Amino acid sequence: MEPVRRWCRVTVLAPDGGELATCLLEGPGDPDLRAVDDVARLALWAGRLGGGIVLADLSPATRELLELAGLSVEVEGQAKFGEESLGVQEGQEEGHPRDPSC
Repeated sequence: MEPVRRWCRVTVLAPDGGELATCLLEGPGDPDLRAVDDVARLALWAGRLGGGIVLADLSPATRELLELAGLSVEVEGQAKFGEESLGVQEGQEEGHPRDPSC
């Protein structure tokens, strides 16, 4: 049985920047898509409240998986490459002529 590893610490922030909650994401081995889902759900919850999330103690495997999933995240107060942090991220995709319509 693999030892439990910490993948990251997620702090949920209120609109005024105060901490609403702190969650540790951990498990045996490397993180999987459930960890990405957990981060995304916490970000959605925080966003609905008008706040955001900050990730700390981020393992390299977790960072890589979040980037692979296309999530920009704020890590210890700094958004990566000037992107907006997860939970306050806004974007719009352009349609292309060859894209199938839904």
